[in-house]
Amino acid sequence: MQDLSYVRTEMVPEQEPPASAVGLFGWMRANLFSGPRDIILTLVSLYVIYAIGSEVLAWSLQDTWGATSLRECREIIAARLGPDAHGACWGVIRERYPQMLFGFYPSEYYWRPILALVLLFVALAPVLFSSVPRGLRYFSPFYPFIGAFLLWGGSIWLPLAALAGFVIGYLALNAVGSRFGTLAGTIACVLAAVAWWLFLAGPVASGLQSIVPLGLDAVQSRAFGGFMLSITIGVVAIGASLPLGILLALGRQSDLLIVRGLAIGFIEFIRGVPLITLLFVASTLLNIFMPPGTNFDIILRVIIMVTLFASAYMAEVIRGGLAALPRGQYEAADSLGLDYWKAQRLIIMPQALKISIPGIVSTFIGVFKDTTLVSIIGLLDPLGLTKSILADQDWNGIVWELYGFIALLFFVFCFSMSRYSMHLERRLQTGHR
Repeated sequence: MQDLSYVRTEMVPEQEPPASAVGLFGWMRANLFSGPRDIILTLVSLYVIYAIGSEVLAWSLQDTWGATSLRECREIIAARLGPDAHGACWGVIRERYPQMLFGFYPSEYYWRPILALVLLFVALAPVLFSSVPRGLRYFSPFYPFIGAFLLWGGSIWLPLAALAGFVIGYLALNAVGSRFGTLAGTIACVLAAVAWWLFLAGPVASGLQSIVPLGLDAVQSRAFGGFMLSITIGVVAIGASLPLGILLALGRQSDLLIVRGLAIGFIEFIRGVPLITLLFVASTLLNIFMPPGTNFDIILRVIIMVTLFASAYMAEVIRGGLAALPRGQYEAADSLGLDYWKAQRLIIMPQALKISIPGIVSTFIGVFKDTTLVSIIGLLDPLGLTKSILADQDWNGIVWELYGFIALLFFVFCFSMSRYSMHLERRLQTGHR
């Protein structure tokens, strides 16, 4: 019997989308050639990219790695391309890259900063990636003391004495906090740790070293330089500014007038002063207020100032995340009977940090790039070393090669942080869906 119904009784089989709508060609058609205006802009952009890119490639793709001076580079390029040709002189990178990376650190001890960098990645792996064996997380809290010992050397008892300060603070927190409350325990923790570090850590470490001499050959801070100096300052400032920023953000929202006033005053003062001013204070004025004969390491002073500067900006980023949380989250924590610190640790702060991830990473990147400012106060970061290399008669006139090498290394670190931020946002599903 013939079927005359209007309604189809079976599904039409799916068909492949047209080739012009999917894949590379589909993307190009939708984004680059969707209309006359887009076609014109795409063609003009391609021409500009080709014109600039061809010149850059012709300049950079020169085999001048074996040259030992700028004059020899020019002779090599003239012999290949003619007397009026120009090209990059990469011989300066081959000859000076150890200095660009390690400054004036003794070459026989290069293994120490290299090992410290490798151990840094080992310590960060369980913090940054969930797929890493969790047993490594027990190594992470001890890395700051191991890294400092490898870089500066000296007695092994000094970093152990510094570590003991945290143990003493923790014991004071438990002893006082269990009897007089969390606030009193926190104050006792800070006072006990600071008193140990200021008055007892040094003598105890010296006494133990005289009994059991263990350690590495000491390297003075003036030998630090290059990217090793930038990474040292940047990593410490980044790692310390996040917890300090959290405490400052919580202090700014505290109901205690003194705590809130101190937090607001610190944040507004630091954010209102340029970093270069703080670095000048660290390098010159700080010694005036120290007791006579005090030898306060210049790199440690710079690290403290950069950390304080970054923590003030970090506090505002985290405060924005706290302000973005609905009031119901605070009420839910209260309804569960959680005290202030448990509510912050288990409910409030994890959500605030998730919201603040882009701002936090942006602050980290800015701090790492701001480490180049230390060249103004005499520390030989990569830019500071560039001036000394340009003063060499053999390389006087080299500009783009050195700054391009520095820019490439900074780009690798900053781009890696940016990509990890995007990975973390996707993993935690920070965005609205």
